[in-house]
Amino acid sequence: MAIYLDNAATTFPKPESVYRAVDLTFRNLGVSPGRGSYRLSLEAGHLVLGAREAVAEFFGIRDATRVVFAANATEAINIALFGLLQAGDRVITSAMEHNAVSRPLHALAARGVEVVRVPVDACGLIDPVLIRETVRQGTRPTRMVVLSHCSNVTGVVQPVAEIGNWCRREGILFMVDAAQSAGQVPIDVEDMGIDLLAVPGHKSLLGPPGTGALYVAEQVLPAPLIWGGTGGNSISALMPEDLPERFESGTLNTPALAGLQAGVEFVRKTGLQQIQRHKAALLDLLLAGLHALPGVCCYNPSGNWQLGGVLSFNVEGRDPAEIGFLLDEEYGICVRTGLHCAPDAHRSIGTLPSGTIRVSPGLFNTEKDIGALLAALEKIIC
Repeated sequence: MAIYLDNAATTFPKPESVYRAVDLTFRNLGVSPGRGSYRLSLEAGHLVLGAREAVAEFFGIRDATRVVFAANATEAINIALFGLLQAGDRVITSAMEHNAVSRPLHALAARGVEVVRVPVDACGLIDPVLIRETVRQGTRPTRMVVLSHCSNVTGVVQPVAEIGNWCRREGILFMVDAAQSAGQVPIDVEDMGIDLLAVPGHKSLLGPPGTGALYVAEQVLPAPLIWGGTGGNSISALMPEDLPERFESGTLNTPALAGLQAGVEFVRKTGLQQIQRHKAALLDLLLAGLHALPGVCCYNPSGNWQLGGVLSFNVEGRDPAEIGFLLDEEYGICVRTGLHCAPDAHRSIGTLPSGTIRVSPGLFNTEKDIGALLAALEKIIC
């Protein structure tokens, strides 16, 4: 049995309740939700509503209709960025972003959107003062600030509440990529001043792949990314303005959304504090063991880096890809190596072009798993 330590990419395994929810829904309710007046379709629509309400409650969203389901956080981010930013707009981001943010912004820059990247410190932490200064230094108004809540490379957690509430006072849209934090770090969109929140279902929310969500605040109405059937007002050639239908063309993946609801409920019942304590204890154990090995350099920030659930490191004189291959081939241990789809983050911490070895324990990993990893690394390095 492999030891899986790449939960920052996708959590595995899932709780049994998630597997059961997907299976039961697929077998008994595998119809189009809300597309018919017959009983099965109505029941499927009710199930989707339950999943939407579970996500809304989890993130402090008052109106569940403002939760739009997507295939993943990347799609959610694209809906927001391409739906709101136009030529002449100014957007501020950081030098720690994942490609899910960086690549859409690169494409938008080619269309005339001004993209400004704020530098970070050696650990990847953003200084909110720099955000405020960058806004005030612009020759045109800033339309949006978009940031990753938590780095998938260093685990650093950004001060989004401070930044978001300042943006709200200044009338600037604030968007958060919560791909790494949702299900690990408490998020309340009202308390944190978040106007747009992109979350994946398949990571720390413990849902199936192919699930995600975008929260859209009441005063915000992006243009649709995809146009098509929504099950209502079918005679109109225009997309509806009402949410969530405006952004949910086509048939939703009802079984996967049932699994997402089960995952969210599992996380809620387990408790974020308990999840944080478990993962932090494993990461602390790993960090102590790595410091005892020769030639190992860890890229963990000071403070609450464990909340991000990841630890990146390198071995002097060794290619990260080689270490990852040996761990998998000879010891059955799965870790992530390379750039983790976040070249800007690696540029900021000085690990281009080879990247790092990244370990991300999950809720179901144990101290024994970390011990096996450390023992394998000792044999590989020494």
